[in-house]
Amino acid sequence: MSINRDYIGFEFTSDEAYEVSRGKIREFADAIGDPNPAYRDPAAARALGHPDVIAPPTFGIVATGAASEKNPILRPDFGLNYRMVVHGEQKFSYRRPIRAGDVLSTRGRIVEIRDAGKNELVRIETEIVDVDGDLVGTAVNTIISRGTAEGGR
Repeated sequence: MSINRDYIGFEFTSDEAYEVSRGKIREFADAIGDPNPAYRDPAAARALGHPDVIAPPTFGIVATGAASEKNPILRPDFGLNYRMVVHGEQKFSYRRPIRAGDVLSTRGRIVEIRDAGKNELVRIETEIVDVDGDLVGTAVNTIISRGTAEGGR
């Protein structure tokens, strides 16, 4: 079964905002093994010009998870067989770092579904916004559905 191309352009948002805490940033930095003091020490972050501790660049995945329940890739009619899925690519771009005290929401969109040989690629772009609606950053995620392209069978 191929992925349902009708979902190209589908938009989804998080139901609740995600509150970024110093503790969550520290836990994430510990989990990825990054000792940068700006992720743990407010004084170190202020010395770099930030109002509080900042998050590692890949922390954006935590904030984008807030919209994951609304992501249509979870719907049966989307046609994604999770046994055939691998993670293809993840990119983050920021206007400013995520920092402790941020309250973030997300807006996601299925940007592309296309064949690549025997595989199908699904590209999802998710904007991370603050309480004022200002863009903090964007996450781009590509997943690969192995062997499900129409021409690849």
